[in-house]
Amino acid sequence: MRAQSKWGFAAVLAGLVWSATATAQESANPAFGPGEQSQYRVKYLGVTAGTAQVTVGAPMKQWGEEVWPIIALARSQDVIGVWPIKDKFVSYWQAGGQRVLGSDLHADENGKRRRMRIKMQPDGKSALVVKQKEGESPRESTRDLEQGTLDVTGATFALRNLDLAVGQEHAYPVFTGSKTFTMRAKVEAREAMNTALGPKEVFKLRVQAEFGGSLTSKRDMFVYLTTDPSHVPVRVEAEFALGTMVAEITDHKPGRIMAVARAENGE
Repeated sequence: MRAQSKWGFAAVLAGLVWSATATAQESANPAFGPGEQSQYRVKYLGVTAGTAQVTVGAPMKQWGEEVWPIIALARSQDVIGVWPIKDKFVSYWQAGGQRVLGSDLHADENGKRRRMRIKMQPDGKSALVVKQKEGESPRESTRDLEQGTLDVTGATFALRNLDLAVGQEHAYPVFTGSKTFTMRAKVEAREAMNTALGPKEVFKLRVQAEFGGSLTSKRDMFVYLTTDPSHVPVRVEAEFALGTMVAEITDHKPGRIMAVARAENGE
């Protein structure tokens, strides 16, 4: 089984829930801001296989626009069946428009390096994708997309900005750089959960996704977000074709809550 597929779950941890185009009302205050950092322990078949770290970076300019870089780092541990992996994924989040301008992936898996850049086009209906393996020339392609499409990271952070409630259902277009699909989520319940951060009240969300290959879900995934205004993801459970994986939060540092000027009509 390919290491990339095994560790793909940790890579998507940076955003494993979804989008700004939800029918729920947006929260008056953003749930996160620059400086926020979350640490996770990732288990594969019940054994700790690695860690993931998700950080909201300082405001910066990307492609001429103001963005917050959301940076996900995934690291594997020395576990049987898991190759050495060190991945970095950066999603460029535009807070005012509640959208993603694009992303950069730097992957180092079993000594093989590759890069991928996705740049959403100004019309919002297509994306330029540049892929490059170490020692090879870059390959460019353009993909047509449904307007409002996000990457998985941006979709997660957009959901956190919503006023969630039990019974809500959401369905959003997601683009991974190779595949487009609709990710669906339902807020099923409020529960009490013991976490490394202490006892927390959480929303339990049932999630349907279509990653394909070894990441094909054998059953619906479950994602748990705190019910406080920050909606911090504290646990993710998934049973893929490659086996069962669980991500649990181990540490969280809040960021700066910043006033955000919303763009009119998503522009």
